[in-house]
Amino acid sequence: MSTLLYRGQAYTIHESPVAKSCVELTYRHEHYNSCREQVRAEMYQHPALTYRGISYFK
Repeated sequence: MSTLLYRGQAYTIHESPVAKSCVELTYRHEHYNSCREQVRAEMYQHPALTYRGISYFK
């Protein structure tokens, strides 16, 4: 175990960090995914962009 120092106080780490799970977030009726790797993979599968009603494809 390693020791952390914060403002003169020593703390020991008891557990290893846990990886966060993916969460789908919603903001103003738009859906977002918290896992950027998964979103990036989806973009490569369907590389399209729609801007002001005009669709662009890669």
